[in-house]
Amino acid sequence: MQIRDLSKENSLLNHFLKEIRDVNIQKDSMRFRRNVERIGEIIAYEISKTLPYKKEVVTTPLGTAAVNTLDTEVVIASILRAGLPFHAGLLHYFDNAGNAFVSAFRHYTDESHTNFDIHVEYIASPNLEGKTLILCDPMLATGGSMELSYEALKSKGKPKCIHIASIIASQRAIDYIYNYFKGTETVVWTVAIDPELNDQSYIIPGLGDAGDLAFGEKI
Repeated sequence: MQIRDLSKENSLLNHFLKEIRDVNIQKDSMRFRRNVERIGEIIAYEISKTLPYKKEVVTTPLGTAAVNTLDTEVVIASILRAGLPFHAGLLHYFDNAGNAFVSAFRHYTDESHTNFDIHVEYIASPNLEGKTLILCDPMLATGGSMELSYEALKSKGKPKCIHIASIIASQRAIDYIYNYFKGTETVVWTVAIDPELNDQSYIIPGLGDAGDLAFGEKI
């Protein structure tokens, strides 16, 4: 089990992260979605550097050349709905990947929205047996949605390894996921680890509701 905090390295990720956090810039939903996609693209590239490769020979118009190519089947699994632009960014780079979707959502049990249960209502996935699973959710607040989503995906087979991709995680979620996946071949990738949650379990300072910022407010 590994934690890869990409905020510890200087790259363009920092610029895109700044823009999706900025209360004025994030009002442009198209720009917000595109920045989330671009972060997904960069994380996909970082993940790709850790995967197994094999040598293949390709024929060019003038001869042949040896090239190292990916030697694993990848499945990208996203938690709806905030995960959609993030998923798209990962898929731009892993363009031959299989795709899975899980609808994990908060069901609030009080009017103040401080107590909730997490429900998984829908799952669509290819066979995961022996494959590389990239399980993505842009905001890891408590870690509960990630746990329940993976539990649901287990019915589709046991992946060879797991990469959990997020943009902003809380320290509480990192600790929760570390304990849940301890002893497995799992790597958590995130662009920022924020220190706390508010009473509604939103990440502080975070960026607000990623789903609403990407697709408009829900009722």
